[in-house]
Amino acid sequence: MAKKISLSLVIVMLLGVAAACAPATGPAAPTPTATQAHSTATAFLPATATATPEATATATAIPTPVYPAEGIGPGSFPEGYDPLTGLKVADPALLNRRPLIVKVENLPRDDRPQWGLSNADLIYEYYTELGTTRFAAIYYGQDAEKVGPIRSARHFDVNVIRAYKAWFIFGSAYEGVMTRLLNSEFYTRLILEGPYTCPALCRDNATGKNFLVANTAEFYKVAPGDNARQNLDGMFFQLAAPAGGQPADSVFARFSSAIYNRWDYDAKSGRYLRFSDIDNDLTGSNEQYGPLVDRATQEQIGAENVVILFAPFEYLVKRADTEVLDVNMNGSGLAYIARDGQIYKARWSRPTQDSVITLTYEDGTPFPFKPGQTWFEVMGITSSVEQSGAISRFKFSIP
Repeated sequence: MAKKISLSLVIVMLLGVAAACAPATGPAAPTPTATQAHSTATAFLPATATATPEATATATAIPTPVYPAEGIGPGSFPEGYDPLTGLKVADPALLNRRPLIVKVENLPRDDRPQWGLSNADLIYEYYTELGTTRFAAIYYGQDAEKVGPIRSARHFDVNVIRAYKAWFIFGSAYEGVMTRLLNSEFYTRLILEGPYTCPALCRDNATGKNFLVANTAEFYKVAPGDNARQNLDGMFFQLAAPAGGQPADSVFARFSSAIYNRWDYDAKSGRYLRFSDIDNDLTGSNEQYGPLVDRATQEQIGAENVVILFAPFEYLVKRADTEVLDVNMNGSGLAYIARDGQIYKARWSRPTQDSVITLTYEDGTPFPFKPGQTWFEVMGITSSVEQSGAISRFKFSIP
C-alpha cells in the first residue's frame, strides 16, 4: 500500500505543477490503470524475410568531435561528454540528472511517424507480442520537445529502467506488469499520466487520435524525488572503425510479417538510415519499405550504431490471441554491431542489474561504439542470421 500511495504522489506532483497548462483540445485523460494482457485480432507472427526493396534517402552529417586515438570510456569520461553517446553535449548541466525512458509505439502504421526519436541517446526495439514491437527511447544528453505516441509497459522495460537508473514514462500496463513495476525498488520513478498534466505530459489531438506525448525538458522541471546524476559508465567510444569487420551496406531485422526494418549505410553522413515496413508481408517474399522519419523534424531516422542483441525470451502466457513475454537481459550474449559500413560479431554484457548494456570482444575487452546514437534490435536467442556479400539479415524467433 505504501508503494501505491507513493506512486500516486508522483502523479499528484505532476498534476499540481502543470494543471493550468492543460491543452484545450481533446478530453482530459483518465488516470491509467492496469489493463488486460495485450491481444489483437490483427496479429502477424514472425515469418521469413527475403526481399530487398529499393529506397533512397539523405541525412544531415553530424559534426565529428575531437577524440583521442585511444577513444573515451568505458569509465572516467571527459567533462561534458555523454557516456551514452560519447558526444560532447551542448549543455553539460544536462548530465547532472537521471536518464529518462519513454515508451513509444510502433504499430499500427497509421500512428507513425513517431515524434522525437532522433533526439534519443539510445533506443531499444523489442518484440512485445503477436507480431508487434515497441521502442524504449532513452533521453539524457539532449531533450526532445515532443516524444510519442506513448504506450504501455512490458516486462522487458524492467531491464532498461534498472540498467540506466532512469525515470520511466509510460501509458499503462496490464496487471502482471503493473504489479511488477509497483513492487520494484524504482517504483517512485514511474511516471504516469493524470488529468491535465501538460506541459510535461500532454495530449496531441491534431489528427483526432488524442495521442499522449512527453516534453522531456518540461518533465525534468517537475521530476519528483532523487534526480541526481547516476553512474552510467560502461560504453566505450572510438572514432576509427576497428579492424575485422565485414561489409554491411544493409542490415535487415525482421520481427514478423507485420514488423520488419532495414538499415542502409549512408557514407555521406556515416550513419545507418532507417526504413520500416509499409505493408504486411505474409509470405516473406514481398517486404515493402519506406523511410522512417521523425515527425518533429521530417528528417529520416538514422543511427551511428545498429546493434543486434540475442537474448532469451520466455513465454509467461501463450495463447492464439494473447502473448505475454519476459526477456532476460542479465549476464551476456551474442551480438552484432554495424558501424561505418561494417558489421562485427561481438558480445553484449550486463554484469549487474544496474550496469548499462555494453559490447565486448570475445576476450572481454570493450568493443568500440562509434560516437553518436545507438539503436538496439533485441532478438530471441534462436533468431537466424544470414550474411551474404554486404547484406546481413536477422530474423526473429523464440522457442
